Amino acid sequence: MIVYCAAAACAIAVVLVASRLLRKTRGTIDDPDPDGPTASHSGAMLSALFLLAFAIAIVVPWTTADGARANAYTETHAITEAYWAAGRLPESDARYVRDGLREYVGLVRGDEWRLMRDGRRLSPRGWRLLDDLRRHATAVDTGDDEELQEARGTLLAHLGEISSARRQRAKDALTTPPGGLLAVTVGTGAAVVLLPFLAGARPRGMTLVPLSLMAGLLAAGAYLTIDISHAFSGAMAVGPEAFTAVDGELRRIAGGG
Repeated sequence: MIVYCAAAACAIAVVLVASRLLRKTRGTIDDPDPDGPTASHSGAMLSALFLLAFAIAIVVPWTTADGARANAYTETHAITEAYWAAGRLPESDARYVRDGLREYVGLVRGDEWRLMRDGRRLSPRGWRLLDDLRRHATAVDTGDDEELQEARGTLLAHLGEISSARRQRAKDALTTPPGGLLAVTVGTGAAVVLLPFLAGARPRGMTLVPLSLMAGLLAAGAYLTIDISHAFSGAMAVGPEAFTAVDGELRRIAGGG
């Protein structure tokens, strides 16, 4: 942030120095008018900069949210496959693993989702549940039974997929656009609104209507970029629908449906 501020200060200093050096240069003219070339050029560049920052501030969170939503369904698909694979183990082991998977789903779609939304982190209990299921699956005595060995290997592979998707979910919970990008979006939006006044214009009567409308829309757009900056909260928040659906799916499988 210090580097950004220093770069901005240097650019302002260049403008002031250039203004003084070129003030008496032949061929230059004073430009005090609100609709003069200086104000017009500045307004066009500020508008372009705002649009660029606004587009990036919208696209980046949108892409993150889409990725997080897809990853949630990837994780629940791995849970379903692990649940099926556990059914091929001895009855006591199958029951243990299946109960653990259902407990994991209940944790994620409940307490952990609220923790991701409010605290931007995952519950340590979720990692402990997965580690416990892995240890239990590894310890299953398969003897020389090739079918049991295959079932255990398949289960461990799906548990690995769940852990991988969970690590991605932890990363998504922490991902936000750079703070400087949001600051530039808000700052350029404010500059676009205030530029006519800074250039010396004094809007009156009906000219205030389009200016006020533009200011309102710019403020709404700037707030939107802040509101959607986190994948699990705000207007585009990814919800636990995938885990709610898989909970019903696991119940159906357990019931033989």
